[in-house]
Amino acid sequence: MTTASAATSHNTPHHTSALVLFSGGQDSTTCLAQALERFPRVETLGFDYGQRHHVELQARQVVLRELRERFPHWAERLGEDHMLDLAVLGKVSDTSLTRDMAFRMEASGLPNTFVPGRNLLFLTLAAALAYRRGIQVIVTGVCETDFSGYPDCRDDTMKALQVALSLGMDHRFLIDTPLMWIDKAATWRLAETLGGQTLVDLIVEHSHTCYLGDREHRHAWGYGCGSCPACELRARGWRGFHPMEVTP
Repeated sequence: MTTASAATSHNTPHHTSALVLFSGGQDSTTCLAQALERFPRVETLGFDYGQRHHVELQARQVVLRELRERFPHWAERLGEDHMLDLAVLGKVSDTSLTRDMAFRMEASGLPNTFVPGRNLLFLTLAAALAYRRGIQVIVTGVCETDFSGYPDCRDDTMKALQVALSLGMDHRFLIDTPLMWIDKAATWRLAETLGGQTLVDLIVEHSHTCYLGDREHRHAWGYGCGSCPACELRARGWRGFHPMEVTP
């Protein structure tokens, strides 16, 4: 049984719709593909919070278009795309994702790419939108296995949010985290399982991860500066996915 079909068989009857937090990156594109395999109705949600890599907002539209064109059986399930303006998050954050500053580790032990409260706010607003749209499942690509130590990506945080949001809105939400316990190499393999080489090629060519917004330098794993934390994670995952291939 493939990963996709295994996931499908475990769906409960009332889980018929999903809202995917979709940035246009490798992780969220993989999560979106899995949701399209699992649920009859899937919508997407993006956030503009003044991120330095603002190019991801354009990349996500390209990925959505390519998914519809290359996977017709998913296109009929892919519904409305939503975009929320969260400029206030950029205004209250002093991080290298919202300011022009060098990447570094802070005294707290966290990298300065950590945007405090980002995922908490994202998921709260996603739940509000899901409530209005009658959607039961919220899908996010957070991961505790191959990440930068962000506390709002941890499994405990997701479980606590699921309880709080379900109680606070009197609506039983499921926060689904398909990538929580897998590394980036396994994320590439999951994409291949879901959509074959076609999906892998789509992610390489059109998804965006680089924190500096670099769409000029092309690597085996996609576009990016090659040196920011996001590029390093993506490149390392690609090497694990293609261990015999040398990637700059």
